[in-house]
Order: sequence, then structure tokens, then C-alpha cells
Amino acid sequence: MRRDPGRRKKGEQILRVLLLEDSAADAELVRLELDRGGLKVSIERVDSQDAFTRALQDFAPDVVLSDHLLAQFDAAAALQVVRAVRPIVPLILLVGALDAQMAAASLRAGVEDIVLKSKLTLLRPAIEAALAVRRPLGRLSPRQLEVLRLVSEGQTTRDIARHLRISVKTVETHRAELMKRLDIHDVAGLVRYAVRVGLVR
Repeated sequence: MRRDPGRRKKGEQILRVLLLEDSAADAELVRLELDRGGLKVSIERVDSQDAFTRALQDFAPDVVLSDHLLAQFDAAAALQVVRAVRPIVPLILLVGALDAQMAAASLRAGVEDIVLKSKLTLLRPAIEAALAVRRPLGRLSPRQLEVLRLVSEGQTTRDIARHLRISVKTVETHRAELMKRLDIHDVAGLVRYAVRVGLVR
């Protein structure tokens, strides 16, 4: 596990990046590109499932960058850990070559974006876009996240009330607050957003 704290100036916000990568050379290329792109980052690099899980809990990253395939751990497994430990954190896949079938499966599973290692200039805009999509989730309470998931699964207001053991009026209040906080104006929009951020498939 290696942490690069970046160069912090007073009052400057540092982006915490958790990098799942077993190649030190590739990790250095990522660091150089983020630095060249003007992002102020603190990078923690790990290459095993145990270290990855600990870093998610202790380092509390803003974004995860993951190599597609490591010796004993891969991006699909990493995504499952992220969704269990820090569900609002986006995961961006770094690949040496782009396979259409793998890419489609990864995006369906909830990977935020895919960037070729040969085109790391696309990494900064990918990170910024991913954070823009997921950051609003941080304004939601755990109960609101659960209501969003259930709404997006097609459950009715009464179904959700029974499932969560709350009143129909409370469910309606949560749904209205969701729309306000996410700047979404109908249930169809909530469903599209939940699918986009991987709350439902």
C-alpha cells in the first residue's frame, strides 16, 4: 500500500483517489497524468482485496480507479466491495485494451466509466463527470437512499411503506425530498438516475 499525499496548499481541496493497480509503472503514469491535468490528489495504491477493503474504510476515497484484472482480484469483485462499503463512490475502470463485451458488462454492473491506459488524458474529465453524477447521493440519508432504491425497483408507495414500516405520508415526503435534492422532477427520472449510479440494474 502506497500513499502519495500530493501537494496541499492552505484551503485547497484534495481529491482522494484509491488506485487498485499491481503495476508500479502504470500507477506512476496515472499519478503523472492527474498531476498534469491540474487535479490535486492524494493517491493510495493497493493490489489486493484485503488492502482494498481496508483502504475503502480508512482512506475514504472520493473515487476509485481500478485495473481490470489483477492476479487474485479484479474490477468486478472490487465493484462489489465498493457498493457494500461505500456505495456512493464511483469506480472508473482502467484497461489496456477495450473489449466491447467486457465494456458493456462492466457498465451494466455499475462501473462509472472506462478509460484506456493509452489515453489517460481522458481520465480527468472521466473523474469530474463521475463525481458530478454521484456527488448528490452524498446529500441523501440512508433512509432516502433506500426509498430511492425501492421506487426504482417499481414498488408502489404502499409497498414501500409496508417494507420500511413507515406511513404512506412519510414515503411521499421522502420521495418529494429526493426529487428536490437530486433536482429530478418525476419518478421516471428517479429510476433513470438510480440505474445510472448502480443502485438498481
